[in-house]
Amino acid sequence: MSYRKLGRTSSQRKAMLRDLTTDLIINEKIVTTEARAKEVRSTAEKMITLGKRGDLHARRRAASFVRNEIADVREENEEIVIETALQKLFDDIAPRYAERNGGYTRILKTEPRRGDAAQMVILELV
Repeated sequence: MSYRKLGRTSSQRKAMLRDLTTDLIINEKIVTTEARAKEVRSTAEKMITLGKRGDLHARRRAASFVRNEIADVREENEEIVIETALQKLFDDIAPRYAERNGGYTRILKTEPRRGDAAQMVILELV
């Protein structure tokens, strides 16, 4: 197997990876353990690659994985614009990496977590 089980059942693991990937898309930076970050990096880079393709099939595949969460609420021309995580992925993040062939994320190690001394990292978009 080419993935980490992370001490969870398959449904719990998939839900956690979906949540962390969505949070990374919305916030562009998350703090998590090293093992989780290495798994989320894989799924996040796949989602950005789908965003770069930009066709309907890629959008539907990304929508089946990324949670339907609100990424941004702003006012433009006296109208309230609500942007979801999927729209942010395809409209803001993917065009930023149009010239890049992978390696969209960076992992920076920080101090161990107090309590269980798990290695904590910052996972961010480059």
